Amino acid sequence: MAKTIIKTVDLRKTYMQGRIPVEALREVNLEVREGEFLSVLGPSGSGKSTLLNLIGALDKPTGGKLFIENIDVSALNDNQLADLRIKIGFVFQFFNLIPRFTARENVELPMSIAGLSKGERRKRAEELLQMVGLASRMNHKPTELSGGEQQRVAIARALANNPRFLLMDEPTGNIDSKNAYEIIRLVKRLNEDKGVTIIMVTHDQQLAAEAKRIVYMLDGMIVRETVS
Repeated sequence: MAKTIIKTVDLRKTYMQGRIPVEALREVNLEVREGEFLSVLGPSGSGKSTLLNLIGALDKPTGGKLFIENIDVSALNDNQLADLRIKIGFVFQFFNLIPRFTARENVELPMSIAGLSKGERRKRAEELLQMVGLASRMNHKPTELSGGEQQRVAIARALANNPRFLLMDEPTGNIDSKNAYEIIRLVKRLNEDKGVTIIMVTHDQQLAAEAKRIVYMLDGMIVRETVS
């Protein structure tokens, strides 16, 4: 059996709206194994994006525990959290590409933060863009690419530093249905052929069904799960 790389124990997150506490997550218990493709499905406001942000160390929980590869994330200082984020790939609904950079330069950026040499960055960026089907578009800027192509660049960028897992927040929410189908085919290929561990947040049941396991969230809680 594959090892557990992410584990939450009674994970909670409370936000304050003025003086009113809002429980975004309530005692969430979840395990994700290496090589898994997991969908987190739920309506807007169910807590799924909050859960993803906590797993990605973009936010801190109010209570409970989060373990990534048996490391207690709550015990890490800011520098250690920054080091952890380098090992996590993020893909968002809005592509967050830098407009003045080419596709290749956008993919190279996280590698420069990780300290790779210019030659190493360029070689890996070109390999990743070829893998996502954009070998002929790597010198184009985001405004010269379709929405689907921009999301492919974002996926290549997320893979730049060989992340331990990939977090995807509504990855097809800002592209048309044809491109959405192509993106999900790419995601499944990354999981099945490359063994990339993927957690994908979505409100789309048809999209969620492409994953091997679906966790259903409602009102900040996991209410059930299914395995395909």
